[in-house]
Amino acid sequence: MRALVQRVSRARVLIEGDVVGEIGAGLCVFVGVTHDDDAARARRLAEKVWQLRVLADDEGVMNRSLAETAGEALVVSQFTLYGDTHRGRRPSWIDAAPGEVAEPLVDVFCAALRDLGARVATGRFGAHMDVELVNDGPVTISLEL
Repeated sequence: MRALVQRVSRARVLIEGDVVGEIGAGLCVFVGVTHDDDAARARRLAEKVWQLRVLADDEGVMNRSLAETAGEALVVSQFTLYGDTHRGRRPSWIDAAPGEVAEPLVDVFCAALRDLGARVATGRFGAHMDVELVNDGPVTISLEL
């Protein structure tokens, strides 16, 4: 699994103009799933995101995590994280898991974050989404398990 994590001051997902998920300060997490991922890996990735120390402390230093701040997470499925651009100009999506594999694992990831204590908002799997966010910093971290 891969996650692209952005520290945000606010973020939201719209589908056909309707807000389906929205957070204030916290993390926007784009999650990609590949063929050999499983529920255990999804839970480990959620724990890593929960403990990731990229939120500012009282001195403005990236020293706090969602676990320490009761921050929020907006989780958006993103098969394009597995786009392969080694050859040619058009990405190959062969490394991205099909929807019937990926969707349940994104759900496990979200459930694990909730179980840890995060307030989690989401997009809608497979939908064309408009994601609006204000990247705070900017801070963007790539994670892979």
